Amino acid sequence: MSGDTPAATGRAGDTRAASSRWAVGWLDRDLAAAIALVLVSFALVTASRALGPGFGSLEQIKAILVIASFVMVVAFGQQMVILIGGLDLSVASMMTLGGVLTFSWIGASTPALLWGVPAILLITGAIGALNGIGVAVLTIPPFIMTLAMGIILYGVTLGFTQGAPQGHPSPFLATLFQAGPAGIPVLYLMAIGTSLGWLIQTRTSFGRKLYALGTNPTAAYVGGLPVRRLTVATYAISGASAGLAGVLMVGYIGGVTLMMGQSYLLPSVAAVVIGGTSITGGRGVYLGAVAGAILLTTLSTIVSSLGLAEGWRTIIYGAVIFVALLLLRDEVGIFWQRISTRSKL
Repeated sequence: MSGDTPAATGRAGDTRAASSRWAVGWLDRDLAAAIALVLVSFALVTASRALGPGFGSLEQIKAILVIASFVMVVAFGQQMVILIGGLDLSVASMMTLGGVLTFSWIGASTPALLWGVPAILLITGAIGALNGIGVAVLTIPPFIMTLAMGIILYGVTLGFTQGAPQGHPSPFLATLFQAGPAGIPVLYLMAIGTSLGWLIQTRTSFGRKLYALGTNPTAAYVGGLPVRRLTVATYAISGASAGLAGVLMVGYIGGVTLMMGQSYLLPSVAAVVIGGTSITGGRGVYLGAVAGAILLTTLSTIVSSLGLAEGWRTIIYGAVIFVALLLLRDEVGIFWQRISTRSKL
């Protein structure tokens, strides 16, 4: 049975209208949760002033927002995938690939950004689309498909670089993270990107279809939605988002490592979950993931500033996900039922 076979126009219209009303119904709650997470983050920063000089300063707040921007970019695609009831574990390798290609292809050439960045996003987006094909067409569980893709992609990147990436950092990308008279450019880009991400998910036909698919894949299929194409497109967006994060990371650190994406896999999932997106799909907004990214980065920054071991940061991410899943334990069983149902479409 094809996942793209249209049903009657009336049923399709009813499904889309219902999904739109449902999404709006959750909007106020999700926005309130996002605001609450941001307030908690700033409360933590304010309280950290008691730890010593430099804590809770404006400069620290700016640093937190800059670091959080990478999680936000990866979480954009991850949140879309989770919104339809999936999961993308290949984002770490996608991000590393984006960084490696930026370092090797673009290097110090600013004009090369004009063709290099679109090419990198096209490549990572195409690899993401392969994830979507595996999930939607070959009915491979998202966890297995994206985990396998991540491992394969890491091996390809390792072979391409021979273990030692060659290239140069981009001076133009570096300027995005440098403070100027008007502030740090990347913070303005972050604000614009957050607004666009929210509008795409809540104010476009594509976004409403994702809510419908995540809420009830069977009803979405019967209602005439192109389930397979939506799934492939969503995973492609996740791949491109991770690739973009890799491009930006090169500008921030002035180089690239083969493991630089690994530290963003757990945060991308944790930010989405604590931001209010349901692991069963169909509920959540990108603003929640943004707020979750800010909270996680705030906690991580405080842990690092206290001189605690790196392991504590991982413990925090794991604990956050565990608590969120515990609160949503009734939905966990539904999640696996959704995966089983989607595999039959």
